[in-house]
Amino acid sequence: MSKVHVIVAETRGGKLRQVTFEAVQAARQAGGGDRLAAVLIGAGVGSLADELAGAGVDAVHVIDSPALEFYNPEVYGAALNALLDRLQPDTVIFGHTAIGRDLAPAAAAHLQAGQISDVTAIERSGADVLFTRPVYAGKAFEQKKRTGGGPLVVTVRPNNIAPAAADGAAGTASVTAEAYDAPPSLRTVIKDVVRKMSGRVDLAEAKIVVSGGRGVKSADGFKPLEELAGVLNAAVGASRGACDAGYCDYALQIGQTGKVVTPEIYIACGISGAIQHLAGMSQSRIIIAINKDAEAPIFKVADYGIVGDLFDVVPLLTEEFRKALA
Repeated sequence: MSKVHVIVAETRGGKLRQVTFEAVQAARQAGGGDRLAAVLIGAGVGSLADELAGAGVDAVHVIDSPALEFYNPEVYGAALNALLDRLQPDTVIFGHTAIGRDLAPAAAAHLQAGQISDVTAIERSGADVLFTRPVYAGKAFEQKKRTGGGPLVVTVRPNNIAPAAADGAAGTASVTAEAYDAPPSLRTVIKDVVRKMSGRVDLAEAKIVVSGGRGVKSADGFKPLEELAGVLNAAVGASRGACDAGYCDYALQIGQTGKVVTPEIYIACGISGAIQHLAGMSQSRIIIAINKDAEAPIFKVADYGIVGDLFDVVPLLTEEFRKALA
């Protein structure tokens, strides 16, 4: 009997998040030719099953109920664990997102499984599967492998594993509508969700991030950054210093105590480069720093550096990018 590797899909705004397709690819790498099963949990998510099936999984299990409209760890956990008990997976893979970081430990405890979090790469070495993850705030990396025969729970960091392509070949996968049984008692009831976004683009999955620090000087100082982000279809982020100063909402914070991002391009504007901030963005593929202090630590990790006032440099970049992309 072949092993089953389960991918826990995640949605936002009625669409599958990119990290879901990255988790599918991670499951392929971890499982070789084993069977892949995806789980969709939410309200009105049944229409997404074909798109997920087109990513190359063998089965899609849909748990669709109006009671699952808002994420609630107790409700989602109960629904997921009941299905995992039936599937008896070898590996369960989540995105390393707010929801994934919340659900994964509970699933691991329920399955009495080991857990490897924040995985950035997966490779096979003979019979072993090696999982790479950062340690010491990204200063080093370690590789872990499974020991023993029990199940394993894994979370994968967004924007690090190439996503599985959704080719639309949904006919090869089975889609099963699963019954939802509400937990007998609820400690928490979600009435409404107030979403604070960094803009039109999801900060965690953005290919380009334009981020501001204390150098923006005020909330209005973020306007040139937002304009540049609009031209580049980028997300706007911030350092903790900018958030603490009240220039922007903490939903934008990037760093050790904020979000961890790994975009293709990270543009740091007026950010000095404290180690806590670097922990959240140092794995970006290309880092561009704009700072009027030539000795700022951010230049030590930057691939490209511009010494100058961001209020002079950013508008010039915006105009040039607008011309180049026209």
